[in-house]
Formats: sequence, structure tokens, C-alpha cells
Amino acid sequence: MPKAMRLKEKPKKTSAWGQMDMPFFLLVVVLVVVGLIMLLSASYPTAIYDIKNITGGDAFYYFKRQAVFAAGGIAVMIFVSRLNYQGLRDMTWIVLALAFLCMALVRVPGIGHYANGAYRWLNYPVQWQPSELGKFALILFFAARLSKRDERRPLEFGRRTIFGRFLNLLERAGFFELVPYILIIVIMVGLLAIEPHMSATIQMLVIAATILFAAGIKLGWFVTGGALAGAGLTYIMFATDYMTSRLQMWRDPWSDPLDKGLQAIQSLMAIGSGGLTGLGLGQSRQKFLYLPEPQNDFVFSIVCEELGFIGAVLVLILFALLIIRGYWLALHARDKFGSLIIVGITTLFAFQVFANVAVVTNLFPVTGISLPFFSYGGTALLIQLAEMGLVLAISRQNPAS
Repeated sequence: MPKAMRLKEKPKKTSAWGQMDMPFFLLVVVLVVVGLIMLLSASYPTAIYDIKNITGGDAFYYFKRQAVFAAGGIAVMIFVSRLNYQGLRDMTWIVLALAFLCMALVRVPGIGHYANGAYRWLNYPVQWQPSELGKFALILFFAARLSKRDERRPLEFGRRTIFGRFLNLLERAGFFELVPYILIIVIMVGLLAIEPHMSATIQMLVIAATILFAAGIKLGWFVTGGALAGAGLTYIMFATDYMTSRLQMWRDPWSDPLDKGLQAIQSLMAIGSGGLTGLGLGQSRQKFLYLPEPQNDFVFSIVCEELGFIGAVLVLILFALLIIRGYWLALHARDKFGSLIIVGITTLFAFQVFANVAVVTNLFPVTGISLPFFSYGGTALLIQLAEMGLVLAISRQNPAS
């Protein structure tokens, strides 16, 4: 056989790592860039007038800080994308314990930060919400444990007594398999209740339910769990003054148009003013101290006012494409662990987008859920981009990559 032919037959060396998923990466970068542009447009009047004595009158205060975190976040995303996500299996309990500790510290004077009637922030090393770490810890714990559910040995109880037969019935129904997950959820919800943080509680429950569903837990438990969770949330909403007030403003924001209903009313006015094509980038009127905090949870209202219905739909299409691509990557993941992690992260992202848009259109009561990549918040952006990096790390090991 000729030497040239023998050389061609030599197997090529293949790398253990594939390329990260470029469509997902580019969608993230585009959304971050668009988010920065809209944040600059939405925030500069608030920064100039500086009612809260934060910005010193610097029109670019919010933009510059967010841009620094965005650049750092993209660097972190690329770095995380090159890590072997399999190592996270051994860190599950460490991350979970750290999340529990940080979430409990919000009520410690001098460490926790109180604002808007809630203790949701820690002051160190910078001001941030430990519930963000709690969401990631929940995803990691559920994914790591559920990825090995096929290795679990069923429990066996004595069949001679009624109680033993009842326990065997519960085992066959899958109850004892769910006990660790129920325990973690109860602890998480309990820690969030002391803040209080209803929106994060709902997000935790949605994440948990989605990962359990993706892992193949029996549907009957979702009916039971959904009913119990719904009853519990309903009781909390109507039994606490904090939530009752928000529900009342949601039903009729015009009952207090100059205070508690102001944000919802001005948000709807901003959206309506945008019409089909919008007033033009930078031309919003509501951001000039009419709409409170336009750079935070209600930045999408400014998007609608300046870019109109067409621009808002295009932004939502970008979000939808990223979410769909995320679930596609989950379906093609190398293993169940990676697949469930992507399901959790993508579901969290999708729920945040949906809930934020629902709030600014007054479909939902005000919940305090920010719009990913758009709302001002450096640490939140950094965490979101790190999570996107983890999705990309998993995509590198996909068989199709």
C-alpha cells in the first residue's frame, strides 16, 4: 500500500472538548448589548436628577457600572464555558450549605440590607441577593440527585402489618424518593419567608417542578404538589398585609394613582404611548421621573415606548430563540446531569422574562422580578452570565458538538 494511502488511514486525534454552541453564545451577547443600550436610554434622566443622591448627577452612572459588569460577565461566561461541569457533582452540598447560610444572614443587623419592606440583600462583598445563589443551588442539587435516580434501591417494609403495607404503597407511588427534594424546598421557602420574597419563592417552586418533571417523576405528584403549593401561596397572599396591598393595587392601580398604583399606571401609559413603531430610541417621556425606577424592573416599558410594538416583539423573539436553543441543548446533552442543569437554568430564565413582561403590562401584580440582561443590577447580570457559561460548558460535551 502506498505511503500516502497509509497516512490517510491514520485516525485523526480528536479533542475531548467540542466547540461551545455558537448560536446560544451569540444570542446571549446580542441580548446583553441591546440591554445595555436600552439601560442607557432608560436610566440617564434618573441619573441626572439624582433624587436619591446616588449618581452625583452623572448621566452615565448606571450605564458605566452595568457595562463593567457586562464585560466582566462575558469574560466569566467564556471562562465557565471551558470548565468540566462534571466536577459540580461533588460541590452540590457545599453550594447548598453556602446558599442556606447566605439566605439566613439577610436578617442579621449590619450584614443584611433592608429596603422596600423586605430583607433581601447582603451588603458584602457588594450588595446582592443571596436568593440568586439559592436558585442555582436548588438547580444543582436536583440535577445531581435526579440524574442518579435509576441507581436508587427501592425501600422494603414488612408486609405483615397494615402500616408496613401502607409504607410499601407509598414507596411504589414514589413518595420516599421525593422526601429529600421536599425537605430542601421547605427549607428554601422558609428562608425566603423571613425576608419576605414571594417572587423568589414562586421561582423556586417553578424550577423544582420543572426539573422533577424532566426527570420523569410521576404526574400525580405534580397535581398534589401544585394544589398544596397553590393553597399555601393563596393563604400567604391574602393573610399578609404586604401581599394584600400589592394584590389590591394590581386589581385597581387607579385607587391610589399617586403612590402605590403609580408604577403600574405609568408603565401602561408608556406602553400605550409607543404605539406600533415607538417614539424613537432615547425619546421616551415616561422615564423623566414619571415612571419610578425605569432602569430596573420596568425597563421593558421604556423598550415598548421607544421601540414600539414591533421593537418589543423583536426583543421578545430574541429571548424566545435563546430559550428554545437552551431546551434544544438540554435534549442533546451528553448525560442526564447536564440535561437537567440546562432545563433548570433555561426555565428560570424563561420564567423571569415572562413574569417581568407580565408585571409591566399589569397581567401580574408587582413582584420585583427583573428582566434578564436589561434591568440594572451588576451582580444579577454577573450570575446570569455565569449560568449561561455553564450551559455553554455542557454544550461543549454534547455528542453533536
